[in-house]
Amino acid sequence: MASSRVIGLDIGSTGVRAAELSPGRNGKGGTLERFGSVPLPAGAVRDGEVVDPETVATALRQLWSQEKFTTRDVVIGVGNQRVIVRDLDVPWLPPAQLRQSLPFQVQELLPMPIEEALLDFHANGESVGPQGRMVHGMLVAAQRDTVTANVRAVQTAGLRPVQVDLNGFALQRALVGAAHRDSVVAVVEIGATVTHVVVADHGVPRLVRTIPAGGQNVTSAVAGALGVSSAEAEKIKRELGVGFSVPAEHAAAAEAIGSVTRGLVEAVRNTFVYYAGNHPGALIEGVLLTGGGAHLPGLGQYLASASRLPVAFGNAVGGLSLAKSVRPEVREGAGSLVALSVGLAQGVAA
Repeated sequence: MASSRVIGLDIGSTGVRAAELSPGRNGKGGTLERFGSVPLPAGAVRDGEVVDPETVATALRQLWSQEKFTTRDVVIGVGNQRVIVRDLDVPWLPPAQLRQSLPFQVQELLPMPIEEALLDFHANGESVGPQGRMVHGMLVAAQRDTVTANVRAVQTAGLRPVQVDLNGFALQRALVGAAHRDSVVAVVEIGATVTHVVVADHGVPRLVRTIPAGGQNVTSAVAGALGVSSAEAEKIKRELGVGFSVPAEHAAAAEAIGSVTRGLVEAVRNTFVYYAGNHPGALIEGVLLTGGGAHLPGLGQYLASASRLPVAFGNAVGGLSLAKSVRPEVREGAGSLVALSVGLAQGVAA
């Protein structure tokens, strides 16, 4: 797979997005050959999980027809409240044997029957101590049916899932490039109904957390407060932003926006506090924002004030060459919806 093109497929609540990468040479980051997206109707995907496989499959067929991707092999991502990521130290074993041993080592740690879980282990260090040689890393445990539903939709569309990856790892891969490999940074991806927070220490993921809220929750709050359609609420949300003075006639909308946004920002800030408490001496130095929900006017400043950290938009295509077929909006830096699919592809194309 490393010698051929690979496609990262992001199945989100509001659309399906795919990025086709060709591998780099001589240490280069590779080339983004194609990127495209197709919207999904509300309810087809809920909180990162496919609930209407046929509708999603139809959108995927449209996406492949529209973008003329050169392969049907795809890497898909998972990441929602039914995917658990936690630190884990285990006795050293060769990687293949370690993964085979996981069901026996973690069955007491999981809030689900072990036979209902798909398990993986992301090693990020080793040590030798009183217990012998140990491997430190992150356990990933996903409810089997949440992964199966996404795989089924992909296969129904005639595509071939060659790998399933954690969304958090993909985001770290796409956004924590050379410019951030010598520091501790947090990636915050605000999607429609799910927000992913990843903390990477010198390019190594140390914490992954999923928050069940995103930009669509803000829109829904505005729609409910004003009694307007979702489309009208989205327009109002983008016009007002968060943290700005507004005329009295927009007070109800501003309060709805502020209420949901405060909760989301507080959850992100608490995640940073949790990380700091468990990693003394490795404090977060900056935040990289991405995702469609991250473009709410004022949100970056709000998060910076709440966390007391510098906040900037992440650039998922900065280390890539861009083929001529890539659309101007991606070339011009509007890559907030590109990061996850690019990162999924990079996990195999590297």
